[in-house]
Amino acid sequence: MNLCDLRPAEGSKENAWRRGRGHATGNGKTAGRGHKGQGQRSGSGGKCGFEGGQMPLYRRLPKRGFTCRNSKEIVAINVSMLNVFENDTVVDIDALKAVGLISNPRDGVKILGEGELEKKLTIKVNQFSKTALDKIEAAGGKAEVI
Repeated sequence: MNLCDLRPAEGSKENAWRRGRGHATGNGKTAGRGHKGQGQRSGSGGKCGFEGGQMPLYRRLPKRGFTCRNSKEIVAINVSMLNVFENDTVVDIDALKAVGLISNPRDGVKILGEGELEKKLTIKVNQFSKTALDKIEAAGGKAEVI
């Protein structure tokens, strides 16, 4: 099969319906728009969500909550997940990505203190919890804030 032999599936393509081309076409005169009114006029797309003067749906539904636009999305990792690294490894965001512990660091990475750390690691991320710092130092590692 060659590119020149490719054809669309039977019945999948239809010719455009040319409107307003006389009575004989079955779609002349008003061209399918009906008689008078807003929808019959040209440029009558209306704005998105407009319901003819009725209160639009997005205004009728109740709004709840608040989203702070200045908040940061921090990715959290527990200390126990860092046991996949070898001893004396420097663990940074790129290393965490390479191992698959995070896919997108977003606004930063924070190490939390759940679980036990059995390896001596140098960890360089944005934030540490107090318990995570204690466990990293107890295992003989270092924690550096970047």
